[in-house]
Amino acid sequence: MPTVQAIIDTIVTTVPGAPFAETVDVVVTGDSAREVTGIVTTFLASWDVLQQAAALSANLIISHETAFYNHQNRTDWLADNAVYLAKKQLCDEFGLVIWRLHDTWHRRQPDGILIGVLQALEWTEYSDPAAPTLIQLPPTRLADLAAHIEQRLGCRRLLVLGDSDQVCSKAALLVGAQGAERHIRALSGDVDVLIVGEVNEWETPEYVRDARAQGIAKALIVTGHHASEEAGMAYLADWLRPRFPDLPITHIPSGDPFST
Repeated sequence: MPTVQAIIDTIVTTVPGAPFAETVDVVVTGDSAREVTGIVTTFLASWDVLQQAAALSANLIISHETAFYNHQNRTDWLADNAVYLAKKQLCDEFGLVIWRLHDTWHRRQPDGILIGVLQALEWTEYSDPAAPTLIQLPPTRLADLAAHIEQRLGCRRLLVLGDSDQVCSKAALLVGAQGAERHIRALSGDVDVLIVGEVNEWETPEYVRDARAQGIAKALIVTGHHASEEAGMAYLADWLRPRFPDLPITHIPSGDPFST
């Protein structure tokens, strides 16, 4: 069976410039020399995802976001934390290796997360190959666009800012939490609606509110961070299967922890 490192190398070598000198893409738990019995891909290696992986006898979990509550994967500040220690013990008990795949999958050309999300939304044909985050849509009411996104991405708490009857033809899709500067730059020009995973409520939404108050027809859809990127990790599972046909490879959605 291939080792964890062999799986990592297969992914990393397809990305220009990888492996990167500065990256959060590291083995968070376990040993990269371990032979792989099965792979689970997920947006986030939560307690529930780890338990499901163990039940499947899959010992490599490829997680897009951090397993331990901070972007840099630091655990020194959690040394005496009961929740952290229980999660680490679970990994040790079942020999689970968590590898974080964030920077590398985003820097793939095109972005691996974005490919999966476009496929899930059935928007691949509407994406501009030269600028894949720009989506040229058939004219669609904002309310109908939001309903489509909610259904296709499985959003549990979709937020919409704008006139429900506004007709949207050009969208900018910025998955995850890319920050107000990128959001606002993306809204410039002829973009009607910005679709994002996460915002600071006092930044991008306030820009959109000010624009609308000035008579500029802009709209914002916030899906939640999980919903905006989970499909990109499902795409990773599809990408891996033909490369490792003898390994069971499963995508387990981590799900949004919030509800309304």
